[in-house]
Amino acid sequence: MIQVEGHKHLYRNDNGAIVNTDTIAYDNYMNNKLTNSDKRAEMDEVKRELAELKSLLKDLASKITS
Repeated sequence: MIQVEGHKHLYRNDNGAIVNTDTIAYDNYMNNKLTNSDKRAEMDEVKRELAELKSLLKDLASKITS
């Protein structure tokens, strides 16, 4: 592989594709991706719980006014 000029961790392979060999940046990317995935799952759970509470409150309000 031939190093891309001006880039320490970028190389061009035999097929012309650019390959990034910066494992620290890759590890950071994967950690951020997992963290964001966890946060997204937690936010989805909060949304589901909020929707359930909203439904229960509507049911309760309809029973009180009936």
